[in-house]
Amino acid sequence: MARAQFQKGQKVWVESVGAWAQVEKVLPVWAKGFDEPVRITYEVGLGREFQAAELQLPAEDNVAATALGDWRILRARNKWQEPADCAHHPFPGSYPVVVTDKADWGGWRVPGAEYDRDPERIEFQSRLIAAAPDLMELARELIETVSEAPDDAPPESLRMARRARDVLRQITDVLAAPGDAPRASAPAAEDAA
Repeated sequence: MARAQFQKGQKVWVESVGAWAQVEKVLPVWAKGFDEPVRITYEVGLGREFQAAELQLPAEDNVAATALGDWRILRARNKWQEPADCAHHPFPGSYPVVVTDKADWGGWRVPGAEYDRDPERIEFQSRLIAAAPDLMELARELIETVSEAPDDAPPESLRMARRARDVLRQITDVLAAPGDAPRASAPAAEDAA
C-alpha cells in the first residue's frame, strides 16, 4: 500500500525538471478490494503528475551547523603581470584569495583576467566572502532574539528576522529524499520569525 510522502502546499524539488515547485494536489490511486491507495502521485503545476521518487524535500545541511572557522583574505602574487603593468589595481602585483581552512588553502580565488577587468569589485567580493560566517551568525542571533519574545518585538524586527530566516534557509537547506532524516531546524525560531 502507498502512503503520501508529501502534503499539499509543501515545497519540493522536482529533479526531472530541475525546479522548485509546490504540491498542489495529492492524487491517490485506489483499487477495488484495498483499504488504502495502491499508488500516490502529486500534482505540482508542471503539466503532469509526479511520483514521490521524482521529488525531494529541502533539509538542513548538517555541515552548516558546525563552526565555519576563520575565513580570511590572503594576498597572492600575480604571476602574469608585473606591478608596473597593473598600477591601477588596489594592491599592484597581488590579488585577493579568501581561505577557509587553517592551512591557508581551500576557499575562493578569481582568475587573473577577471581581477584585472574590475579589481575593485573583486576586492569587495573577497571582503564580503570573508565576512560571510560573521554575517551568518548575526542573522542567527537576530532570529533567536526575536523568537524569545515575538509578541514584544517591533514589526520591523519581525520582518528582518523572517528575511534572515529565509536567507539562512537558502544557505543551509539541501535536498533530501522524503524518507531521509527529518528537518533539524529550531522550531521556536521558525515559529516566531
